Amino acid sequence: MPREYKLIFTGSMGAGKTTAIAAVSEIEPCRTDVANNDHAGHAKATTTAALDYGEVTLAGGDKLRLYGTPGQSRFDFMWKILGQGSLGVVILVDNSRPDPLADLRDYAHAFGDALAESRAVIGVGRWQKHPAPTIDDYHRAVVGLGYEAPILSVDARRRGDVLMLLDVLFHQIEAAEQRLGASTTAMETP
Repeated sequence: MPREYKLIFTGSMGAGKTTAIAAVSEIEPCRTDVANNDHAGHAKATTTAALDYGEVTLAGGDKLRLYGTPGQSRFDFMWKILGQGSLGVVILVDNSRPDPLADLRDYAHAFGDALAESRAVIGVGRWQKHPAPTIDDYHRAVVGLGYEAPILSVDARRRGDVLMLLDVLFHQIEAAEQRLGASTTAMETP
């Protein structure tokens, strides 16, 4: 019987969550965009108010249910709601923002459980025109928060880049489950 998996795309406004989901979804993504009234935070015309939603069918008929969180912190209550029951998290960071490392820290705190369980991957966008901070800077920031996570340079508009994020995330999840299974087996062995 096919299974369903819930994945979360999160990050600041304009980081590419809606775009990433649209790049891989087999259905027309559900969007809850409203007019952006926070032009100081980002100059885009609209922003996600509740969620984005898309689907991907895996081999064997399993489904990925992709949920995008709103980027503005005033909608952080949706982060908690959407995060419940998720298998993993993709954190997208816009390297052109004034302090992308602070953005990363905010989302790392909000989704710390997924990071702590190795069920997260970080994608850094707009790298070509904004090469700083570097991947090493992001790595140091994540380690400084007490976590480990793969960090990749991505273009959320490119299907291949988003699929790469998902592939790396599933490798993380699989490795975490194997570690958990091994520790559970070790605990059960007399």
